[in-house]
Amino acid sequence: MVVSAGAGILLIALYVVIFSFSAQDAEQSGSLSRTVSGKWVDMVNSLSRRNWSQAVVGQWIDYFEYPIRKLAHFTEYACMGVLVYVLWSQWMKRGKALYLLTMAWVALSAAADECHQLFVPGRDGNFADVCLDTCGGAAGILLCLLLGKIFDRCRKKHMLRYAKKA
Repeated sequence: MVVSAGAGILLIALYVVIFSFSAQDAEQSGSLSRTVSGKWVDMVNSLSRRNWSQAVVGQWIDYFEYPIRKLAHFTEYACMGVLVYVLWSQWMKRGKALYLLTMAWVALSAAADECHQLFVPGRDGNFADVCLDTCGGAAGILLCLLLGKIFDRCRKKHMLRYAKKA
Protein backbone atom coordinates (compact mmCIF):
# COMPACT_ATOMS: atom_id res chain seq x y z
CA MET A 1 0.00 0.00 0.00
CA VAL A 2 2.95 2.35 0.54
CA VAL A 3 3.79 2.03 -3.17
CA SER A 4 0.25 2.94 -4.25
CA ALA A 5 0.14 5.93 -1.87
CA GLY A 6 3.46 7.20 -3.21
CA ALA A 7 2.36 6.66 -6.81
CA GLY A 8 -0.91 8.46 -6.08
CA ILE A 9 0.84 11.47 -4.56
CA LEU A 10 3.33 11.64 -7.44
CA LEU A 11 0.49 11.32 -9.96
CA ILE A 12 -1.37 14.24 -8.38
CA ALA A 13 1.84 16.29 -8.42
CA LEU A 14 2.35 15.41 -12.09
CA TYR A 15 -1.19 16.54 -12.93
CA VAL A 16 -0.51 19.86 -11.17
CA VAL A 17 2.71 20.32 -13.18
CA ILE A 18 0.98 19.46 -16.48
CA PHE A 19 -1.95 21.76 -15.70
CA SER A 20 0.37 24.63 -14.77
CA PHE A 21 2.38 24.23 -18.00
CA SER A 22 -0.84 24.14 -20.03
CA ALA A 23 -2.17 27.24 -18.27
CA GLN A 24 0.79 29.31 -19.49
CA ASP A 25 -0.06 31.61 -22.37
CA ALA A 26 1.78 31.20 -25.67
CA GLU A 27 4.48 33.73 -24.77
CA GLN A 28 5.25 32.16 -21.38
CA SER A 29 5.26 28.64 -22.81
CA GLY A 30 7.52 29.59 -25.71
CA SER A 31 9.85 31.46 -23.37
CA LEU A 32 10.18 28.41 -21.12
CA SER A 33 10.93 26.13 -24.07
CA ARG A 34 13.49 28.60 -25.38
CA THR A 35 15.14 28.86 -21.95
CA VAL A 36 15.44 25.08 -21.63
CA SER A 37 16.80 24.86 -25.18
CA GLY A 38 19.30 27.61 -24.39
CA LYS A 39 20.56 25.83 -21.28
CA TRP A 40 20.96 22.60 -23.22
CA VAL A 41 22.84 24.31 -26.09
CA ASP A 42 25.06 26.18 -23.61
CA MET A 43 25.90 22.89 -21.89
CA VAL A 44 26.76 21.19 -25.18
CA ASN A 45 28.83 24.20 -26.26
CA SER A 46 30.70 24.19 -22.96
CA LEU A 47 31.31 20.44 -22.87
CA SER A 48 32.42 20.32 -26.50
CA ARG A 49 34.65 23.39 -26.02
CA ARG A 50 33.53 24.70 -29.41
CA ASN A 51 33.07 28.32 -28.26
CA TRP A 52 30.26 28.95 -30.73
CA SER A 53 29.39 32.53 -31.63
CA GLN A 54 26.13 33.99 -30.31
CA ALA A 55 24.67 33.64 -33.82
CA VAL A 56 25.48 29.92 -33.93
CA VAL A 57 24.16 29.43 -30.38
CA GLY A 58 20.94 31.18 -31.44
CA GLN A 59 20.59 28.90 -34.46
CA TRP A 60 21.05 25.79 -32.32
CA ILE A 61 18.50 27.09 -29.79
CA ASP A 62 15.99 27.63 -32.62
CA TYR A 63 16.74 24.17 -33.98
CA PHE A 64 16.27 22.33 -30.66
CA GLU A 65 13.36 24.31 -29.19
CA TYR A 66 10.62 22.29 -30.91
CA PRO A 67 12.09 18.79 -30.30
CA ILE A 68 12.75 19.64 -26.65
CA ARG A 69 9.14 20.83 -26.24
CA LYS A 70 7.85 17.57 -27.74
CA LEU A 71 10.26 15.49 -25.67
CA ALA A 72 8.83 17.19 -22.58
CA HIS A 73 5.31 16.15 -23.65
CA PHE A 74 6.43 12.57 -24.24
CA THR A 75 8.31 12.38 -20.94
CA GLU A 76 5.47 13.83 -18.82
CA TYR A 77 3.05 11.26 -20.16
CA ALA A 78 5.57 8.40 -19.95
CA CYS A 79 5.79 9.24 -16.24
CA MET A 80 2.00 9.31 -16.09
CA GLY A 81 1.82 5.87 -17.73
CA VAL A 82 4.24 4.48 -15.14
CA LEU A 83 2.42 6.05 -12.20
CA VAL A 84 -1.08 5.05 -13.32
CA TYR A 85 0.10 1.51 -14.08
CA VAL A 86 1.83 1.17 -10.69
CA LEU A 87 -1.15 2.65 -8.86
CA TRP A 88 -3.76 0.48 -10.55
CA SER A 89 -1.63 -2.68 -10.47
CA GLN A 90 -2.18 -2.68 -6.71
CA TRP A 91 -5.85 -3.49 -7.33
CA MET A 92 -5.88 -5.16 -10.74
CA LYS A 93 -4.23 -8.30 -12.01
CA ARG A 94 -1.53 -7.70 -14.63
CA GLY A 95 -2.94 -8.30 -18.07
CA LYS A 96 -4.65 -6.72 -21.06
CA ALA A 97 -7.37 -5.04 -19.01
CA LEU A 98 -4.82 -3.18 -16.88
CA TYR A 99 -2.77 -2.14 -19.92
CA LEU A 100 -5.79 -0.96 -21.88
CA LEU A 101 -7.31 0.89 -18.93
CA THR A 102 -4.00 2.63 -18.27
CA MET A 103 -3.68 3.57 -21.95
CA ALA A 104 -7.25 4.87 -22.04
CA TRP A 105 -6.64 6.94 -18.90
CA VAL A 106 -3.46 8.47 -20.34
CA ALA A 107 -5.16 9.23 -23.68
CA LEU A 108 -8.15 10.80 -21.91
CA SER A 109 -5.80 12.88 -19.73
CA ALA A 110 -3.90 14.04 -22.83
CA ALA A 111 -7.15 14.98 -24.60
CA ALA A 112 -8.37 16.87 -21.52
CA ASP A 113 -5.06 18.74 -21.35
CA GLU A 114 -5.32 19.78 -25.00
CA CYS A 115 -8.95 20.89 -24.44
CA HIS A 116 -7.75 22.97 -21.49
CA GLN A 117 -5.29 24.73 -23.81
CA LEU A 118 -8.19 25.85 -26.04
CA PHE A 119 -9.08 28.34 -23.29
CA VAL A 120 -5.55 29.70 -22.79
CA PRO A 121 -4.60 32.86 -24.75
CA GLY A 122 -2.42 32.09 -27.76
CA ARG A 123 -2.63 28.32 -27.24
CA ASP A 124 -4.65 25.72 -29.06
CA GLY A 125 -5.53 22.08 -28.70
CA ASN A 126 -3.50 19.79 -30.91
CA PHE A 127 -4.52 16.24 -31.81
CA ALA A 128 -0.91 15.43 -32.70
CA ASP A 129 0.06 16.25 -29.10
CA VAL A 130 -2.65 13.89 -27.82
CA CYS A 131 -1.11 11.16 -29.99
CA LEU A 132 2.42 12.01 -28.83
CA ASP A 133 1.34 12.07 -25.18
CA THR A 134 -0.43 8.74 -25.58
CA CYS A 135 2.72 7.25 -27.13
CA GLY A 136 4.63 8.55 -24.10
CA GLY A 137 2.15 6.78 -21.83
CA ALA A 138 2.60 3.58 -23.86
CA ALA A 139 6.37 3.86 -23.45
CA GLY A 140 5.91 4.22 -19.68
CA ILE A 141 3.71 1.12 -19.59
CA LEU A 142 6.22 -0.82 -21.70
CA LEU A 143 8.96 0.22 -19.28
CA CYS A 144 6.87 -1.18 -16.41
CA LEU A 145 6.31 -4.42 -18.31
CA LEU A 146 10.01 -4.76 -19.10
CA LEU A 147 11.06 -4.08 -15.52
CA GLY A 148 8.37 -6.47 -14.28
CA LYS A 149 9.69 -9.26 -16.52
CA ILE A 150 13.27 -8.61 -15.37
CA PHE A 151 12.15 -8.61 -11.73
CA ASP A 152 10.17 -11.85 -12.20
CA ARG A 153 13.13 -13.52 -13.91
CA CYS A 154 15.52 -12.48 -11.11
CA ARG A 155 13.04 -13.64 -8.47
CA LYS A 156 12.69 -17.05 -10.15
CA LYS A 157 16.49 -17.44 -10.33
CA HIS A 158 16.76 -16.54 -6.66
CA MET A 159 14.02 -19.03 -5.74
CA LEU A 160 15.76 -21.79 -7.74
CA ARG A 161 19.05 -21.12 -5.94
CA TYR A 162 17.29 -21.16 -2.60
CA ALA A 163 15.49 -24.43 -3.48
CA LYS A 164 18.78 -26.10 -4.49
CA LYS A 165 20.36 -25.18 -1.14
CA ALA A 166 17.44 -26.58 0.86
